[in-house]
Amino acid sequence: MITPASSPLNAVDSVAIDSFIERIWSESGLADNTLSSYRRDLEGFARWLPARGENLDGVTRESVNRYLAARSAKGGQRGTGYTARSNARLISTLRLFYRTRLRMGAVSEDPTVLLESPKLPRPLPKALSEREIEALLRAPDAETALGLRDRAMLELLYATGLRVSELVGLRTEQINLRQGVLRVTGKGGKERLVPMGEESQHWLELYYAQARRAILKGRTSDAVFVSNRAGPMTRQMFWTVVKNHALRAGVDGKRISPHVLRHCFATHLLNHGADLRALQMLLGHSSLSTTQIYTLVAKEGLKRLHERHHPRG
Repeated sequence: MITPASSPLNAVDSVAIDSFIERIWSESGLADNTLSSYRRDLEGFARWLPARGENLDGVTRESVNRYLAARSAKGGQRGTGYTARSNARLISTLRLFYRTRLRMGAVSEDPTVLLESPKLPRPLPKALSEREIEALLRAPDAETALGLRDRAMLELLYATGLRVSELVGLRTEQINLRQGVLRVTGKGGKERLVPMGEESQHWLELYYAQARRAILKGRTSDAVFVSNRAGPMTRQMFWTVVKNHALRAGVDGKRISPHVLRHCFATHLLNHGADLRALQMLLGHSSLSTTQIYTLVAKEGLKRLHERHHPRG
């Protein structure tokens, strides 16, 4: 049985958790959300231990395994048990915690050494059909300045497969309209050149010529895509934009997000015969194995097409 989150926390464990959080924050500068997630996982484990007469620094391998089993069984969170993904995250937290405590000299051995993470199903990225993408791209009213901006953003995202953070973070000096390429700085500070294609270049040029200045209203910004406040578009703003246009285009809002357009870019390119290595470069993936997941998406689409149209499908 899992101890409720309202149960008091042992003072010794509370100090151990605070010390761990402070240590990894100073060493790695992790985001607040990540640190909060670590804290929740550790506090949940710490509240369960007193019934076994243990605390975090004196825990046994058997107790770690029993706790994981209790979380997985019925009677876990909301009476349904925790998912394999949630337990995998907990194991990752416990491993980091005990490695850190071992380095600090707070424990003499790591009880997570022999733990195996649960096997997780490999999630396939969602991808819209090409017809749905066309409807989404046509949804903004290009007769207005904001509509023209939205059309240019959607076209560019679908044509280049940029990450949303890369799109909203674009600066004017990163775009070369003469050559039709973007210079993008992706994860790990890695730069790559991405061709934008004729259609998205056309809409970007229209946005520059007819809309950007009108949105800025005499103010200046080095951001390519700007808001009414003359600042750059944010991820949250663009999420709202995509949702609104998806509704207008008749696309189910649950199936759409800014990142889905990146998946569509990759999947549709593969469906039309693109080379996997070239796709890896365009997406800015450091490993080919990350890109290979899109081949699964393409295969699933082909299977559905075969089942729908082949007489013996």
